[in-house]
Amino acid sequence: MSETDATVAVVGGGPAGLSAALFTQKNGLDTVLFDTDETWMHKAHLFNYLGIGSQDGSAYMETAREQVDSFGVDRNQGEAVTSVTETDDGFDVETEADDGTYAVEYVILATGANRDLADELGCEFEDDVVDVGVTMETSVENVYATGAMVRVDEWQAVISAGDGAAAALNILSKTKGENYHDFDVPADAANVFESVVAE
Repeated sequence: MSETDATVAVVGGGPAGLSAALFTQKNGLDTVLFDTDETWMHKAHLFNYLGIGSQDGSAYMETAREQVDSFGVDRNQGEAVTSVTETDDGFDVETEADDGTYAVEYVILATGANRDLADELGCEFEDDVVDVGVTMETSVENVYATGAMVRVDEWQAVISAGDGAAAALNILSKTKGENYHDFDVPADAANVFESVVAE
């Protein structure tokens, strides 16, 4: 097995995982994302997501993936994570691929209602969901849980995306040593557009 290093590993490619990966990669943290495409969004049609009047869930996913790809997220489509283990320097994320071992400092779990990895890592649970605070950090330092895995009932795409952003901003605050905000102005958007077009 070869080892690939990144700062952040995101397990899950639904709204929570893609949102988290967008924020971390956009702000300078090398991010690897694993997506088996089992998101509930393929069964959804969005009428209740602020800023989106009406959109098919699969079309939303295509747009979201294109967005994270444009910022350079190392998105591994179809590569399932089999285990996450703590190391002296962070975590080893192992996948089903032959060369699938990734050494990372932070892990964001975004696997919907599947809480197996959180359980295996020893994350604390409350009422059968992973116990987190507003930062989405679990009881295991530098492991974050998002979306349906931390909520009994509120399984909404917009909430999951917010959970992913909250986890990412907390990681960014830790790595930068200050309370970090990702706030863009129109000039930033123009610069990003120009760099994407140039590529």
